[in-house]
Amino acid sequence: MPPAFVAPAFALAELALASWETMLWRNWAVLRGTCPPAEFGRMAAEKAAAAWATGLALLRAGPSATLEDALSPWRRRAAANARRLRRQAW
Repeated sequence: MPPAFVAPAFALAELALASWETMLWRNWAVLRGTCPPAEFGRMAAEKAAAAWATGLALLRAGPSATLEDALSPWRRRAAANARRLRRQAW
């Protein structure tokens, strides 16, 4: 069985890589002038939605909340954005 720190470390690594890829694709679209206006609104709205989901997840978990509970909404959204932007042909 792996040590207890392995799962949160992988969660942080996945979040970092997905966030980096998302920023790369968005910045590339902005630099090329092909970033649709809706993407700018999505950038702000997704942060608010992830913060709200994190708060709910931590409330549901209560005192036994873990780092994974807090990172899960951010990680899911960052990974979904990276997949969506990777497929998009701007």
